[in-house]
Amino acid sequence: MVALIGSLIAFVVALLVGGLAIYLGASTVVGSDDYSHAVWTALFGAIAWALTAWIPLFGPLIALVAWVWVINWRYPGGWTDAAVIGLVAWVAALAILFVLNLFGLGIGAFGVPGL
Repeated sequence: MVALIGSLIAFVVALLVGGLAIYLGASTVVGSDDYSHAVWTALFGAIAWALTAWIPLFGPLIALVAWVWVINWRYPGGWTDAAVIGLVAWVAALAILFVLNLFGLGIGAFGVPGL
């Protein structure tokens, strides 16, 4: 039971980190100011990634397009803005995880690919 609770807490923290990264990307690119919207976007993006990344040969590329599609669906501005939001979110997640993992927390960023 303790392991289940620990896993649930790790998932929630990683989702909040991923949401924070997307929030920073969206607020920078399109001026969005809704953290909960970013957390839901991170969750939907992770689901889209999981549904497509397993495809042989082109899976990671299709998954990346699916992830950007989710951002495009959730935020105004079109595909270019969605791709820039994703890029800023990825860099922000790297920075956030670097700082958090200085303390040896071993946290990931759920909803941001590759992290």
